[in-house]
Formats: sequence, C-alpha cells, structure tokens
Amino acid sequence: MADTKLAPPARYDDLKALFINCTLKRSPEPSHTDTLMDVNRAIMKSQGVSVESVRLVDHQIAFGVQPDMTEQGWDRDDWPKIWKKVEAADILVIGTPLWLGEESSVARVLIERLYAHSGQRQDNGQFVFYGKTGGCVITGNEDGVKHAAMTTHFALSHIGYTIPPQADVGWIGEVGPGLSYGDEDDSGAPAGFDNAFTQRNATIMSWNLLHTARMLKDQGGFPAFGNQNDERLSKQQLGHPFWSPDS
Repeated sequence: MADTKLAPPARYDDLKALFINCTLKRSPEPSHTDTLMDVNRAIMKSQGVSVESVRLVDHQIAFGVQPDMTEQGWDRDDWPKIWKKVEAADILVIGTPLWLGEESSVARVLIERLYAHSGQRQDNGQFVFYGKTGGCVITGNEDGVKHAAMTTHFALSHIGYTIPPQADVGWIGEVGPGLSYGDEDDSGAPAGFDNAFTQRNATIMSWNLLHTARMLKDQGGFPAFGNQNDERLSKQQLGHPFWSPDS
C-alpha cells in the first residue's frame, strides 16, 4: 500500500519551543496538564523542533514585575534563568490546570514575570516579545477552559506575542470530582486520550503555532513599522490624523 502520509509545507527544525507547566504539583508528582502537553510536544518533536519544558513550581520564583526581584530585596529569584529560555524560544506554550474556573496562581505569577520584560526593546526598537508566538493548554474537571485561554492569550498578545488561530487546547472531565486528563478509568484506559475534540484541537494548535513561528522567522520577525521606539517619526508620518511630534 502506498504511503499516504502528507508532507508538511515547510521545515521547522530550526525552531525552539518552550513549554511552561503551571501545575501546583512539584516534580516528580504526575501532572495532568503535562500529560496533555505531551501531545503538543510529540507533534513538534516529530518535525525536529527543539523542545524544552519547565515546571515553574519546581523553581523559586519571586513575586513581582521586575526582571530580577533580588534587586528588590528578595533573597532568591530563579526567574532570570527561566527568562533566558523564554527569550531564546520562538514558541511559548503555557499549561495550567483550572481551579475555581480560573488558571492557576502559578500561571498568574508567570504572566506577571513575563510582563516584567514587556518594556524591553529589541535592537530594531520593537518590544522584546515581537516575533514570538504563543498558545496555551488547559486541563481540569470543572468549567473554565475557554475563559482561562482567553485571559492567557490576551496577556501574551498584550505584551507582544502573536497568537495564531486556534492556539489553545483543553480537556475537562465530568464536572465535579472525577477523572482528570490521563487518569485511568475502570477499564484501565486513560481519560481524555480518546476524546476526538481535544485531540483534534491539540493537533490544530501545534501546527498553527509551527506555521506562525515559521512565517515570523522567515520574514525576520513581526514587521517593524509603526511599532518601534523611533521618535524620529511623527505620528502623522505613521498615519495618525493629527498627533504631531510636538503635541
């Protein structure tokens, strides 16, 4: 029988993807969120993408919105070494469980620490996150997948990440106490693995992240016009109807 496997439209083996799991569980305790993120990682690895994973709760991450909180009096802050991984990655995927319908407290700390760098500029004058793409993975056994994806994607977009279409995937079991993603049911089958909606969305998400990262990298990042720190250009030159340099 002939091989019917489709060839992807491009190569992706020069891309770097960072998965940050915002579970409340420290390693080596199993994480349902990490189990779902495995689907995305497998797809990206199959295309030669360099994939790295971080479980944020395994590190001492200080609270705050400065790049290094030891400069603000904290005794320890592991964020600067995590930041180096974020800065090097073309793709960032944030994973979080749901608690009371919201993303985890660890996810909010991550978003705040990312925000700490939002004022930094690249050599071309753009904000530091321009040219990167982001998505999220949500798990739980209560409602809130779309809400958590909405707030996470807004935060990433606001600081400069490009969010592709359908850049999220989620799974919730029966509402209330019950099986979480990857837990074995009475037959020994892992919950959620046969859920066509979740597995389809995980696939679409992975490829849309790859396509977007590919396009951004091929064109040298996000177009650098109208979003640079360039005071030589008046707002009128950029199309604004009345804001001049002296206004």
